[in-house]
Amino acid sequence: MQITDLLSASRMRLHVAVADKQDALDQLIALTRQDGLLTDSDAFRRAVLEREEQVSTAIQEGIAVPHGRGASVRRTGLAVMTLNRGVEWGAMDGQPSDLLFLIAATEDGTSYMEILSRLMSLLMDREFQKQLRAAATPQEFLDAVDKAEQARFGEEKPKEDAPRILAVTACPTGIAHTYMAAEALEQAASHLGVTIKVETRGSAGVQNRLTAEDIETADGIILAVDRTVDEDRFAGKPVLKVPVADGVHRPAELIQTVLDGRAPVMPAGAKRAPLDELIQPAGLPRAIYRHLMEGVSHMLPFVIGGGILVALGYLFDDPALGAVTFGQNTPIAAFLTMLGRTSMNLMLPVLAGYIARSLADRPGLMPGLVGGALSTSGITFDTIFNGTAAVPSGFVGAVLAGFAAGLFMRAIRRLCDHLPDRMAGIKPTLIYPITGVLFIGVFMCLVDPFVGGFSARLSEMLNNMSGASRLALGAILGGMMAVDMGGPVNKAAYVAATGAMATAVASGLPLTSAAYRMMAAVMAGGMVPPLALALCATCFPRLFTQQERRIAPVNYLLGLCFVTEGAVPFAAADPLRVIPACVLGGALSGALSMFWGCTLPAPHGGVLVFPLAGNPRWYMLALLLGTVAAALVLALLRHHRGTAKAHR
Repeated sequence: MQITDLLSASRMRLHVAVADKQDALDQLIALTRQDGLLTDSDAFRRAVLEREEQVSTAIQEGIAVPHGRGASVRRTGLAVMTLNRGVEWGAMDGQPSDLLFLIAATEDGTSYMEILSRLMSLLMDREFQKQLRAAATPQEFLDAVDKAEQARFGEEKPKEDAPRILAVTACPTGIAHTYMAAEALEQAASHLGVTIKVETRGSAGVQNRLTAEDIETADGIILAVDRTVDEDRFAGKPVLKVPVADGVHRPAELIQTVLDGRAPVMPAGAKRAPLDELIQPAGLPRAIYRHLMEGVSHMLPFVIGGGILVALGYLFDDPALGAVTFGQNTPIAAFLTMLGRTSMNLMLPVLAGYIARSLADRPGLMPGLVGGALSTSGITFDTIFNGTAAVPSGFVGAVLAGFAAGLFMRAIRRLCDHLPDRMAGIKPTLIYPITGVLFIGVFMCLVDPFVGGFSARLSEMLNNMSGASRLALGAILGGMMAVDMGGPVNKAAYVAATGAMATAVASGLPLTSAAYRMMAAVMAGGMVPPLALALCATCFPRLFTQQERRIAPVNYLLGLCFVTEGAVPFAAADPLRVIPACVLGGALSGALSMFWGCTLPAPHGGVLVFPLAGNPRWYMLALLLGTVAAALVLALLRHHRGTAKAHR
């Protein structure tokens, strides 16, 4: 989908004078009424204004991209205005907006994300921005867009005889690596003269889904995934399966491997091969990580949404009304806390359920969910028969439950394959549920006392930490967030903190507990890499390439929003200097945050949840010092290698 296909001269007004933002929006909305783009202009106007009230659609550098989508739009299109004088639009950089794009998208909303992504890729070029602002006629504007699209994306009609490669990208959180790998593969394919179609499985759902016809005509498939995906559909095709990070860092090598015929052919039924990936020592760590991340990816929305709601409950409460019931003293606080805790109480069942589902497909889901619920309740045989107190095993217990349920159900499925075909109907309705829930019930009643006792002692130890121990823990967590910037080490630190925080919420621990300090250290450490790179590129531009200087400002926004992956392109290009500097800065921020007793009851959101932090001023200072330290170390390292000369 090209931007020029969505534009029309009748929906463009150039060098317009407007009174304010509202006037500009009214004129843009009026333009969308042209060419039969809308079915209901009043409904579309309400959609645009409602979206604008939620948060400003200003980007930066004078650009704003308001939008509306729904049944009121007959077909997707764009309206454009350039202004003689910019108007205040609420941009983060404080600049008035004078280059306006209004997106009218159909109800599915997918086209909006595709348009926005393509548009932002073009608008990163400041020379292109100047051309658009200087255009005197709609045709000049269209010509500038067409030229920029050809330069940026190339001719999009591939040669008939070009090799056809398919790819699937998926990372645990579906926020950054999924789309970065897709873009890297597409760019590499363009340079190699290869036709490629990439299916992304991210937070926005499955996009660009591969069809049966795509698979039938493909010469090979690349699976750059850290999550379980449907692999049965690729049976009989050459399939190269790698971590999603490989799709980001070495896309050309992956494509060439497939073209050279070195990708193994996937056998039919490969997905159901019993325990094969877990009995091979070389593949064991990778398999464990992938199945764990499948559970984590489904768990995170419950943690993030629930954690932020619980944190808002504290914000709308007054501890003077009752310290013990803090978070529930006022009606609004009690409502938010109830919703948040309900969401977070589902965290461990979902984690265990989807780990088990990743291992055993649908038969594993139910026993996994039950196992996760038992890890929360802490029921043991001693509790049942002797009435002793329950011993919740928490996050660790849920992980064990997920793997145990998944492995057991894979074994049961293998045994059931020998049953007569006429008994196939009773397997999913009788055999799988009964055997699965009985097994996981016995397993968790045996495991909970040991894992629960360990978790309780660990929590007590963390809460009693002080001095050097607290500094060390904060430094380790903050540094881990910056080691691979969204990779396994980063995820390990994040999952450890969110798991501890979820346990603290479920147990009703005070906001001063170690779990909330860990969460603060992790978020500070994860925000440092993109912020440090943006700061370094701003202060020492000659140490960066032209491309790096162009994309660096975006990292201010990514860093403030706790999207560590914004630093990945810089780390990939110069890992020996970028990674050590970022790890140092992340460790410093994490250590200082922990030392000053900063807490954070929300697992995501970056600067948006800083008002919920404990000791917010010290927390911001910890983040600032870590960012500055990382930027200075990076500048020093690049200066000593003579980067100024090499990067001109």
